[in-house]
Amino acid sequence: MKLTTIALASIISVGTLFAGTYNVDLDHSNVAFKVRHMMISNVTGQFNKFSGTFEYDDHSKTLRALNGEVDVSSIDTDNVKRDDHLKSVDFFDVAKYPSMQLTLEKIEGDTATMKLTMHGVTKEVKMVLETSGVVIKDPWGNSRTGLSLSGKINRKDFGLNWNQLIETGGVAVGETIKISLEIEGILTK
Repeated sequence: MKLTTIALASIISVGTLFAGTYNVDLDHSNVAFKVRHMMISNVTGQFNKFSGTFEYDDHSKTLRALNGEVDVSSIDTDNVKRDDHLKSVDFFDVAKYPSMQLTLEKIEGDTATMKLTMHGVTKEVKMVLETSGVVIKDPWGNSRTGLSLSGKINRKDFGLNWNQLIETGGVAVGETIKISLEIEGILTK
């Protein structure tokens, strides 16, 4: 019995030897989105300020944890007037809800179930996960790895309901928001 306990503890500790916690490298990461405009084209944007950590096991090539936070006031669609409207009470209401949080709940195959909190509402979101599959040393001696997450949400599920009818019977802003995260992390020391 004691030998079994020692063997099990050894297996668990060897598994954790390969896992590391990474800080998101803001300079080499991106939190972006895309939404239909006037039913005919897409508007793209990103958030310029965000932070987070994730745990990646290099041995099993598995993402074990992820926690991120986005500064909603950093929204950037390359149009100041539109960005100001998105920050207003019509959409994000950044004075009341200044940040969004994203947390990994579980992974099944290449699907990550995430918990997204936005505009005071928390929902489960399924996202496609791709990991780089490697940990590399950069020229300054840091260990780095990367991952990508992509998915869709309905903005109305999070209370972002503003819209305007257009002459042809459609709406100004689509309900489906495509989300894309490109994350590069630096191993904490």
